[in-house]
Amino acid sequence: MSVDGEAVRLKSEADEPGWEVDPDDEWGVAVITTVGRQLKLRREAAGMRAGQFGAAIGYGEDLVYKVEGGKRIPQREYLDRADEVLGAGGLLSAAWEDVKRVRYPRSVRALAQLEAKAVELTAYGTHNLHGLLQTADYMRALFEMRRPAHSQDQVERLVSARLGRKSIFERDPAPELCFVQEEATLRRPLGGKMVLRRQLEHLLELGQMRSVEIQVMPIDRAVHAGMGGEIQVLKFADGTAVGRAEGDFGSRPVSDLKHLRIMELRCGIIRAQALSPGESLAFIEQVLGET
Repeated sequence: MSVDGEAVRLKSEADEPGWEVDPDDEWGVAVITTVGRQLKLRREAAGMRAGQFGAAIGYGEDLVYKVEGGKRIPQREYLDRADEVLGAGGLLSAAWEDVKRVRYPRSVRALAQLEAKAVELTAYGTHNLHGLLQTADYMRALFEMRRPAHSQDQVERLVSARLGRKSIFERDPAPELCFVQEEATLRRPLGGKMVLRRQLEHLLELGQMRSVEIQVMPIDRAVHAGMGGEIQVLKFADGTAVGRAEGDFGSRPVSDLKHLRIMELRCGIIRAQALSPGESLAFIEQVLGET
């Protein structure tokens, strides 16, 4: 395509990775199929061929067919441009409210919904930094190390989903967030030293927030209550809670009071054994200086 003699490059899947529809996600498939059908009906009613429509909104013909066929999740820009070109009066743009709820994998959506309601979160991490603490580059490096390997499309979708969860830091009133991280997670250069440096700087920024406490568990601790693995406990305004402990209770989220009491006990001891928040930020600054 060209405009006034200058070539215009249309967006393709390579430009927007990470937006494939999960065929096992029934709700997601239903939403994206419905939105795609509406886009196709409006395009045909306007008398536009797929290639012509794609050129008008800045996307390739193949991507248009995939969106209309419910095989590809449209991004907000796509819907806004389609609304403008097809004169939909805001109806296609409004579809974003439904699309954004299903653009992430089901497991991530469920976790994000819990985090969105939580008034308190306590988490202990062992092998890598907690997802809410990670930078985009750190996330990407982490997902690219999975075996068997994710496709690049899957990697980008997972990164986008995890970034979406970070809105928890913007809530008002803010939930109380406490993270205990093993020293090794601060030193392992996932993605390279520059990625690690930016990640450590990000931790120092988060650690300055009034509602966030980051603690470090030094590797030289002779007594350690967290040897069983990762733990996370979320508490809600109505007094209920849900937790998950690696290797315990089937490694699944539980809300049974007896199981929660065990996890809270461990978290309390782990926090007492770790460096204080102030000592931890100083420790992170030291590691940053050594990196």
